[in-house]
Amino acid sequence: MKIIRLYASDEAVVKKILQGDARAEKQLYDRYAAKMLGVCRMYIKDLHYAEDVMIRGFMRALDNLGKFRFEGSFEGWLRKIMVRESIDFLRERTQIYFEDIETAEVPPVTTVEVDMDVELLQLLIDKLPEGYRTVLVMFAVEGYNHKEIAKMLGISESTSKSQLFKARKQLQEQLSLLKRLENER
Repeated sequence: MKIIRLYASDEAVVKKILQGDARAEKQLYDRYAAKMLGVCRMYIKDLHYAEDVMIRGFMRALDNLGKFRFEGSFEGWLRKIMVRESIDFLRERTQIYFEDIETAEVPPVTTVEVDMDVELLQLLIDKLPEGYRTVLVMFAVEGYNHKEIAKMLGISESTSKSQLFKARKQLQEQLSLLKRLENER
């Protein structure tokens, strides 16, 4: 049996890739593919398209690997690439619709406590309109603020806030309906 030496840290793997080590590329892919597919899947309903975008994201990351300066986590850097690739895909594939409603202040949404699995939550998020879903995922999952979201999507901050508000409200309504249906059983 042949033993293949594995590189423990991301920094070691990146350095080996920059030296032309194809096994290190595979190791990097194997290490992050599942997580990055999850990132792409949050934005893109169809799993096959999400996989295509993830692969495109890995290609872009490998092409730009020399620009990574080890100043933050490699996973975070890769995740940003996947988010941008997902948004670019949505722009190419469909017209993302954002309701441009200027609101001075968006009231907070109260939470609904429902015990559910991740798959069901993903299905509910998938049912949201494209603009709502994109802003919700960028804000709640990726942790971008409204200023960053507005810049990345080419919308105003108030539009970002209203899209988030509406996404939360629609999710809350769906969750309340599910809870009522479950209680009726």
